[in-house]
Amino acid sequence: MSQKKSGVFFITAVLLSTALLSGCTTPPQSESLTMTGTYFDTVVQIEVWGADQDIMDHCREMCENYEQMLSATIDTSEISEINNAGGEPVTVSDETAELIEKGMEYGEISGGLFDITIAPASGLWNFTDNEDKTLPDPDELAEAVTHIDYHCVNVDGNTVVLTDPEAQIDLGGIAKGYIADQLKEYLESEGIEHALIDLGGNMLALGGRYDGTDFRIGLQMPFADTGTAMAAVSINDQSVVTSGDYERYFEKDGVIYHHILDPDTGYPVQNDLDQVTIISDKSVDGDALSTTCFAMGLEEGLELIRSLDGVEAVFVTKDGEMHTSSDEIELEVLE
Repeated sequence: MSQKKSGVFFITAVLLSTALLSGCTTPPQSESLTMTGTYFDTVVQIEVWGADQDIMDHCREMCENYEQMLSATIDTSEISEINNAGGEPVTVSDETAELIEKGMEYGEISGGLFDITIAPASGLWNFTDNEDKTLPDPDELAEAVTHIDYHCVNVDGNTVVLTDPEAQIDLGGIAKGYIADQLKEYLESEGIEHALIDLGGNMLALGGRYDGTDFRIGLQMPFADTGTAMAAVSINDQSVVTSGDYERYFEKDGVIYHHILDPDTGYPVQNDLDQVTIISDKSVDGDALSTTCFAMGLEEGLELIRSLDGVEAVFVTKDGEMHTSSDEIELEVLE
């Protein structure tokens, strides 16, 4: 999964418990366990209050299973099976079919600015190991763009077909949000009331902290050292997801080339924004909307967010100004 969202980070004090509780079937709410691992090309951390080790182990298994299922860079994944099928039908799991359809919905909402078939273009860019700052060949990129169109994805039950055999799906702009939601749903089914799920900066809270306070999530200052917050939001049972041009990028000849690509050109989106943060109930929505609104720019992005129920946003323009979608956001500006 190629798109990382690392603009939010947990800045409250982390309470860890390593004590083994004997004679208690349910650990007290004041105790927390933390699971940390590397999945989806990013660091995952899940902190759960009142959980036992079996619950944490199951969360780890879920992350492993979803990575094997949804990653476009794992040859045996269901997404790779679709991409390598040459336009032939592929039978996939309920989860993969559901997520592909959700991605297509955001293709419609965004007018094509969010496109799960971005892979032919994104595969030509290298934002992580490119010391020479090499750009894709313009002709290759122009050819790749002709195969970006989410309308070529056909989902019928559990069967997926790419009507353009050269098209390829990459769910990196939406998968982590979906997986966070599934983890939260599992924890709720186990009776957990307090948890914080961090999938590479995609933050999702189950309830608030065990002491009754909200979780406090910092918003990364663009292009500053990781962990430098420009503001913080307080959330309870909500998601915070950020997309920004500073997350994965390189600079060449005074131009910043970042990982959020325009499906029409295959080149990075160029507008007045450095960052978009989405606050929503579902992390899958925040994941897709943060990319969508970044691609739209400030005015169109604000208009979209204000048309949606239960969603708020903070936009950061290149002049360092923050623009909120409404006065409902509990935004603390930090010095």
